[in-house]
Amino acid sequence: MARSLTAKGSSQPRRASPSPRPQTPNPSKPKSKGSKAKEDYTSEGVEDNDVFLLPVSDYQVMLAVTVAAAIVRLFRIYQPSSVVFDEVHFGGFASKYIKGRFFMDVHPPLAKLMITLFGWLAGFNGDFDFKDIGKDYLEPGVPYVAMRLFPALCGIFLVPCMFLTLKAVGCRTTTAALGAGLIIFENGLLTQARLILLDSPLMIATGFTALAFTSFTNQQELGPAKAFQPSWWFWLAMTGLGLGITLSIKWVGLFTIAWVGTLTLVQLWVMLGDYKHVSMRLFAKHFMARVFCLIVIPMTFYMAMFGVHFLCLVNPGEGDGFMSSEFQSTLNSKGMQDVPADVLFGSRVTIRHVNTQGGYLHSHPLMYPTGSKQQQITLYPHKDDNNIWLLENQTQPLDIHGEPINGTGAWYNLPDLPYIKDGSILRIYHLPTHRRLHSHDVRPPVTEADWQNEVSAYGYEGFDGDANDFFRVEIVKKKSKGGVAQERLRTIDTKFRLVHVMTGCVLFSHKVKLPDWASEQQEVTCARGGTLPNSLWYVESNEHPSLDENAEKVNYRNPGFFGKFWELQKVMWKTNAGLVESHAWDSRPEAWPILRRGINFWGKDHRQIYLIGNPIVWWSATAAVVIYALFKGIAVLRWQRSCGDYSNATFKRFDYEIGTSVLGWAFHYFPFYLMQRQLFLHHYFPALYFAVMAFCQTYDFITARVPTFRMKEHPIINKAGATAFLALTIVVFWLYSPLAYGNAWTKAECNRVKLFSTWDWDCNTFLDSYDAYASLPAQAAGQTPPMSSPPPAPPVQAGQPPQIPVGIANPPEAGKPGISGAPPPPGQRILSREERVEYRDQFGNLLNEEQVKALEGKVEFKTRYETRTRVVDADGNEIPQPDAEVPQEAAVAPPHPDVQGVDSETTKRSLVADEPIPPAKKSVEGEKEREGKAPKPASEGNEATAKSDEAA
Repeated sequence: MARSLTAKGSSQPRRASPSPRPQTPNPSKPKSKGSKAKEDYTSEGVEDNDVFLLPVSDYQVMLAVTVAAAIVRLFRIYQPSSVVFDEVHFGGFASKYIKGRFFMDVHPPLAKLMITLFGWLAGFNGDFDFKDIGKDYLEPGVPYVAMRLFPALCGIFLVPCMFLTLKAVGCRTTTAALGAGLIIFENGLLTQARLILLDSPLMIATGFTALAFTSFTNQQELGPAKAFQPSWWFWLAMTGLGLGITLSIKWVGLFTIAWVGTLTLVQLWVMLGDYKHVSMRLFAKHFMARVFCLIVIPMTFYMAMFGVHFLCLVNPGEGDGFMSSEFQSTLNSKGMQDVPADVLFGSRVTIRHVNTQGGYLHSHPLMYPTGSKQQQITLYPHKDDNNIWLLENQTQPLDIHGEPINGTGAWYNLPDLPYIKDGSILRIYHLPTHRRLHSHDVRPPVTEADWQNEVSAYGYEGFDGDANDFFRVEIVKKKSKGGVAQERLRTIDTKFRLVHVMTGCVLFSHKVKLPDWASEQQEVTCARGGTLPNSLWYVESNEHPSLDENAEKVNYRNPGFFGKFWELQKVMWKTNAGLVESHAWDSRPEAWPILRRGINFWGKDHRQIYLIGNPIVWWSATAAVVIYALFKGIAVLRWQRSCGDYSNATFKRFDYEIGTSVLGWAFHYFPFYLMQRQLFLHHYFPALYFAVMAFCQTYDFITARVPTFRMKEHPIINKAGATAFLALTIVVFWLYSPLAYGNAWTKAECNRVKLFSTWDWDCNTFLDSYDAYASLPAQAAGQTPPMSSPPPAPPVQAGQPPQIPVGIANPPEAGKPGISGAPPPPGQRILSREERVEYRDQFGNLLNEEQVKALEGKVEFKTRYETRTRVVDADGNEIPQPDAEVPQEAAVAPPHPDVQGVDSETTKRSLVADEPIPPAKKSVEGEKEREGKAPKPASEGNEATAKSDEAA
């Protein structure tokens, strides 16, 4: 027993302290269950909210909201029956998976694999290419509904996920149902969940991770008694699995990892301070449990998805050009046999560019249209005989008499092997066309920069060439394999530059494409001061008669799974960062919380799909974040003044629980400010999910947990408020639902709910009334209605001259052949012919005179010609013409120029003069602007590196 010592060292009993005054318990302040927080790391005011132990009534409510979500998500999921927005990409990736053709995408593969699985199970064979927005699904029999079903199921299960997450943080059932309802009736989430897109799978993965980590946090905060129990382990492992799933869908999962990681560090920090109950050994056990579940499990799952990705994509495809030659050699038909290692004078070789991964130095018997007009030199990504070159010395070898040995076989029978060493001067002879690689002081045809010269193929068979054919080999030792490969030219192992002797420029290439006259192959120039990566080359294949079967052979090193995995991650990162081109429908992060604008997904047949959120959901969620920020600011000020707010358990729980959700919002929102790439409204969806959680938690605290407002004693207030708010949300959802479903809508209704000019969907797309939709041609179930025909011209009465609309010049004389030249059906005679001007918008919708007049001076009018033939009888009634009775050449009018251009067979004399069209004024929204407003997919990865490589 410790004793109190006097100055002399003698022991003396301490004076007993006075007994504390007995305290009368305050009945108005009940003892908190969290009083043990002073003894261990148990959090004050926390109850066990295990979602597996909810009452049966809660599961019934959860089932009800799930059924409601299924009805809302699956309603008319077959509509529209054509390609929408990024279905161009993600449907196309499904085709490539089924065909096994390698592609490059900036997103990990899990969601794309699942979409492919649903399509394959429904019978999709990969023959449909999803090439263009609006391309029809029905005629080729694409099981697009099955492929859309996977995102729809993800959208459905997001609803019970939100319900259970709110229950896990201690919210009332009514509040949890409110949160689930906000997810159901959020228009933006609905739009994404009905299409072949990745955002709905991303949302369910994020929601599941939030549920798992919230449930684990609840078990963790109950203290040491719950640590390492089955429920504790289950939710920790599920958190790790959720992180792996989220990261395997999109790299936005990194933000979710940051959220979980930050809160995990907070938990560890709290436990580290509990030195009485958490020994260092126990702390290490906690730490290693989290390392395994939150790092090892996610990374294993993530890499496993790429393992499946590599197993599916075994054939070359349009994406292999992004990858290194070693990577490409693992694809079917891209591999090659072992080839001789030493490169000699007289070797027949193929030369590949290093930095653009796979372009072969190439020529073909086509000339440049400008510059020297000599034969083209390009980079070509595929193996071809036009890639074969013969490496010659600058002078021909000499025979025993000292005379030059001429001909391409002069180097084949020399007594010593003529190695090509560092500094050797070459002439590079193109065997298929008998011309040599050549450069001179002429600007290239596309990159007309002073520091770049044209590279061509020059000469003919038997021509000795000139000094402009000389290139010096410079081996770049730091890029080449060690040893002999750094001293002389070796296949694959040596990376070298080719320096033009006469001008000092180096053979150079970048991702600039030549025009159609070069089949859009890659440009090759000779650059002075070109960057090293774009000036590096190596020999891939090598043949020489002096190198027999016993010669040393080399081949590409097999990178293995980990090499391929790491290389693909680097390419994905570079490609993602390269998506910096502007897009007609992109937006910046500051516009997202206030729902400033959306995305035009699809427009056709007087209907439109436009991604826009439910304003009630978005603005209330944003308001919750703002309220918490204000609360936190005031709380910090009061804490600094020692006001003692944090001694109140409810205050602390409000701060921590809602702060956790707001932190999730911040991690999924603010990093986008650092990105220069294309960004769209749908990038905000994960942040919106956390903001909705924060709103519901705030509502629950105010109406059910904070005693200050005296609502806790009246549960009816919580239920009535939630019901009223959800009813308002449903009404607003219904008002904007035609934009999510692609339903019929009217101009008046559209304009009435268009609150801001930045909500830039086009109300002119829609018809004036629903009766007008009923008059459109009937359509099969699930089929998008065809384009409506313009109203017929007024009938021509017998004995009256034809009615020519104002603005038509020089109508054809009656009785003369019209534009189509189609003869009338037997027994009928043509009384008159008429021509008229029609004005249509970019979607083909007919504009009336008032609309045209309103657009004058604001848009650019473009003349197009189309022919329609109508036959009317003497009473002015139109006579139907069955296909069987119309001659074959007259069955259809020439194709619409919007689809196939002006018909080449249309005669010159039948064209309507341009005078009736008002002259184009200074365009405010001209042709290009209108094209920019049309739906278009987001940029794909195979376009992303062009700009950055060009700059290099």
